[in-house]
Amino acid sequence: MGMTVDDTTGTAGIMELAQGFWASRALLSAVELDLFATLAEGPLTGEALRDRLGLHPRAAADFLDSLVGLGLLRRDGDEYRNGGAAARHLAADGPGSLTGRLRLLAWRYRIWGDLTSLLRTGDQQAHRGGQDFQRFYGDQDALRRFMAAMDANNAEIGPALADALDWSGHTSFVDVGGARGNLAADLVRAHPHLRAGCLDLPPVQPLFDEHMERLGLTGKVDFHPADFFADPLPETEVMVFGHVLHDWDDEARVRLLRRAHDALPEGGRVVVYDALVGDGRDEPANLLRSLNMRLVTPGGSEYTPRECRAWLAAAGFEDVTVAPLVGVDSVVVARKAKG
Repeated sequence: MGMTVDDTTGTAGIMELAQGFWASRALLSAVELDLFATLAEGPLTGEALRDRLGLHPRAAADFLDSLVGLGLLRRDGDEYRNGGAAARHLAADGPGSLTGRLRLLAWRYRIWGDLTSLLRTGDQQAHRGGQDFQRFYGDQDALRRFMAAMDANNAEIGPALADALDWSGHTSFVDVGGARGNLAADLVRAHPHLRAGCLDLPPVQPLFDEHMERLGLTGKVDFHPADFFADPLPETEVMVFGHVLHDWDDEARVRLLRRAHDALPEGGRVVVYDALVGDGRDEPANLLRSLNMRLVTPGGSEYTPRECRAWLAAAGFEDVTVAPLVGVDSVVVARKAKG
């Protein structure tokens, strides 16, 4: 994630690290302004872009030409068009699109401005200015954007998880905290013998229904409207907790895993994936992701394999395995003992 420094790094390298947010903020602003979606309709001059996007002329040329320099746009004479990467991943929502994830990062960017406050108080910062996860569930449009970002986050995970585990010995699974069911859809398409389920809060169900219809999977994945801390967990052979444990503190993690253990049959399995921090705690990418979780949640963070093994043991699971999954994520699998 970005550059790092070592004992030989000079002032220029340190300044490059310090100023890295300039480029990221330019990209996020371009997404917020729908610049790439606008250029997907065809090339436009700088003046036309200013008119379409409502840009002030003082900064517009530097902004657009900076994006050219970053490789996100191309400039032919007076006209701008999307570069290849932007055309593939930033011009519209859909498979392969990063737009939802980047809109979420734009929200998180503002929160990262309060990192010093987190370090001094230990308090989450997402609530500052009314920014917290609860607002997503009270606003259907915000919830739809949030769910799109969650889909983008697990776009590679579903196929990877379908291949990483032997699903032939199981007949059912539930993705707990599964949002619109994107992961469940990937798993049931790869393994159609599975009875698939997705559990999330009741306000998500209309978006789940829309998404399943769009994917052509209506009736193939069951939605379970529930609070996974308060309501009974459904009967199933495998429970998946993807990007869920990192939202909560240690006590809540163990409590949730115990609830899963109680609900699973003997021999049932729990599957956990998150951006695990190495036991040596010397990998900056996922340590920074852990700081991000501390900024946006009251008790969450990323965690080490050793910690996860301890929570699973405390919940009653055994035969714990840990393996890389895809990208920054690792997968942890454990079994409920028989008899």
